[in-house]
Amino acid sequence: MNPKIVAFLATWLLIASTSLYAQEFPLSGRVNLPGNQPAPDATVILTRTGDSATHANALTAADGSFIFPVLAQGIYTLQVSMTGYQLYRRDSISVNGPTTVPVIILQITGTELGAVTVSSRKPLVTRKNDRSIVNVDAMISAAGSTALDVLEKSPGVQVDQNGSVSLQGKSGVTVFIDDKPTYLSGEQLAAYLRSLPASSIETVELMTNPPARYDAAGNGGVINIRTKKVKQGGLNGGINLALTQGHRTRSNNSFNINYRKNRIAVFANISQSYNNSFTDLDLYRRYRNADGTTKSFFEQNSFFNREGNAVSYRTGIDFYKNEKTTWGVGLNGTGRRNTQQNDNTSNLLGPLRQVDSVIVADNHDRMRFSNLGANLNYRHEFDKSGHGITADGDYLRYSNRNQQEYYNYIFNPDGTQRYDDKLTGYLPTTINIYTLKTDYTKPLGTGKRVEGGLKGSFTRTDNLADYRMTVDGITASDYDKSNHFIYEESISAAYLNFSWEMKRLQLQAGLRAEHTISDGNQLGNPAKADSSFRREYTNLFPTVFMTYKLDTTDKHQLALRGGRRIDRPYYQDLNPFLSPMDKFTYYTGNPFLQPAFTQVYELSHIFKNRITTSISMSHTRNSVAETIEIKEGIYYSRPGNIGKRVNKTISVNANFDPYKWLNLYVYTELTNMKAKSAFYTGELNTSGTFWYIGPTARITASKGWTTELSGSYRTRLVTTQFLMKKIWGMNVSVQKKFTSRITGRLVLSDVFYTRINYGIINNLELAEASWRNRQDSRNVTLSFSYSFGKAFAVKKYQASGADDEKNRVRN
Repeated sequence: MNPKIVAFLATWLLIASTSLYAQEFPLSGRVNLPGNQPAPDATVILTRTGDSATHANALTAADGSFIFPVLAQGIYTLQVSMTGYQLYRRDSISVNGPTTVPVIILQITGTELGAVTVSSRKPLVTRKNDRSIVNVDAMISAAGSTALDVLEKSPGVQVDQNGSVSLQGKSGVTVFIDDKPTYLSGEQLAAYLRSLPASSIETVELMTNPPARYDAAGNGGVINIRTKKVKQGGLNGGINLALTQGHRTRSNNSFNINYRKNRIAVFANISQSYNNSFTDLDLYRRYRNADGTTKSFFEQNSFFNREGNAVSYRTGIDFYKNEKTTWGVGLNGTGRRNTQQNDNTSNLLGPLRQVDSVIVADNHDRMRFSNLGANLNYRHEFDKSGHGITADGDYLRYSNRNQQEYYNYIFNPDGTQRYDDKLTGYLPTTINIYTLKTDYTKPLGTGKRVEGGLKGSFTRTDNLADYRMTVDGITASDYDKSNHFIYEESISAAYLNFSWEMKRLQLQAGLRAEHTISDGNQLGNPAKADSSFRREYTNLFPTVFMTYKLDTTDKHQLALRGGRRIDRPYYQDLNPFLSPMDKFTYYTGNPFLQPAFTQVYELSHIFKNRITTSISMSHTRNSVAETIEIKEGIYYSRPGNIGKRVNKTISVNANFDPYKWLNLYVYTELTNMKAKSAFYTGELNTSGTFWYIGPTARITASKGWTTELSGSYRTRLVTTQFLMKKIWGMNVSVQKKFTSRITGRLVLSDVFYTRINYGIINNLELAEASWRNRQDSRNVTLSFSYSFGKAFAVKKYQASGADDEKNRVRN
């Protein structure tokens, strides 16, 4: 490890050790439901008398207990809230030493969910020591949208025209669902997130530097999407319906149901989406002679029509053997069928822009995608202090079947046909993933806790590409594009994590070790020889998180985050297949990709838990990015390692309530990105700074009406070869709570139809290229949600066996 980092950590540990001898005053208590049943996961908020700002908050444990380990001497107010129960408040709690609050009994507001009264609104974003949390229900503009739309509206998250996700300007983000990776990437990840309705999401957790408990994968950090799981017992659930109208019509609908009786708890969530969309893509290329004069022009329009249906489900059952031991089984899956038609016209022009030839393509893709996930989990609590162990076993299978029919016609300048051909392709992909994981947690006294765990995973991908070309009525195998690629990978991991909450200092430090073995085999064909590769490497990944309170009222806090990450190549990116978009554009993998490593540092100042100002820096070696090479007029897109990449960011995250009826939230960042690497055309050396701002204003009126205005603006962005021009958009949303059970929302997205992507591709040999990409981004969504059932509180364990592999599938 870098000696400067070691010295810095040693200084902080010295501060922590000296704080041991400061006087500590814990405040503890227990929250029960009527009938003296414990109230797990109730929210406990503590404020100092005379100051409305939150001093500390906590969630109750399984037995209803809570503790604030270290409090300064003073007078406090305590509030307890839980869905379905009245807000509890206790004033004038004097803390002069160890203090125990008498048992708190929550009073139910009614036997039905419809009777619940929400006493306070959720903030859009809350911050913890190691992550920021976006509350999706507080994002009115998310109504009727998808998980991908929610990410795009989350602070610091950007989604490009291809659906690739970045966090604070850094790509290589790992996306999880309920602490499990999606194992998808690129367009397949975007398609999966579009099939997941926003109505099924509770929160989005943004972690630029995740703790050691998480897999070390993802140089851009981790985004964890937590789906809704009703924590009440009895029979309850909800229905969400949404219809979107733009140029095309789309819909997103979901249904969830939960049932708990005695020792059995069952839950199920089913969602259905219909996608009908388009992409209007213009490409411009100018080819030069060696002396810089124009050799020729290439102008192309591709109009993609996409239509399809997707159904996703999540279901599970928990068996509570006793109050300490729980067994659980979970199943989840997705089925998607969709078609894509590409009407493509390419004009080849001479140096004076005279027409040389016109190529018309009629391309059809029929795709069937499915995945199945099974989880078996076990949880045991040795006592009520948090001492426990969990174990998870997961199996995941992905299957993708893509059938292609590409018709090409070449015309002379006078419109007569010169040539035609037909390319057909059958591209099946199967991925099987197996994981085993166990985690152990042991409290070590007031405010101290140690965690450790082991994980093993094995992945096997099987990719076949069978292409055939038909010319003049004769069909033959196309061995330039056909191939068979098999990849296997095993990862063994162990971690240790220590956390300590003291009077002023919160400390969390961890170390994760991962050993990776990977084997790739390209089986070849009669025209291509077999080839293979094998890699084996072991790495350590330290993490540290510290929050220091500069005063006893939490008015000013300092926070530090640091760690090391790895970004292994997506499984499909190692596949050397050629995949055509048209006769002039190909996508191909790179079997020589190396893993990328990133060092991340972030220093923040938090003011009254409302304004967070951060300075961060990341340094990446062998960053994986899309690269473009043009050879003999053919455009090749492939992933490549960029030798060195440095990101520096200043960001502000602020939340204000200037009036009772008005909430203002704003996230803004200024990021500088530099990249330097050996490249096709010589040295690649790019640098650029961009500014991003995403404000949200929420107006709460009487009689259940709420209005939200939101938007975003980003200046031009330079990343490796690409310069993406400025882009902005605005959304307007209205919500009406007709009853406590029924809510309606109306959302107008991209009001001025400005979310159109323009860009330039640099570092091309004797060529210039640019593009324009327009999609169906301006639309109106009408949605309704309805909740039903009777409830009493229980706790649901969220299994989390698989941690990294899911995000690396590119089908």
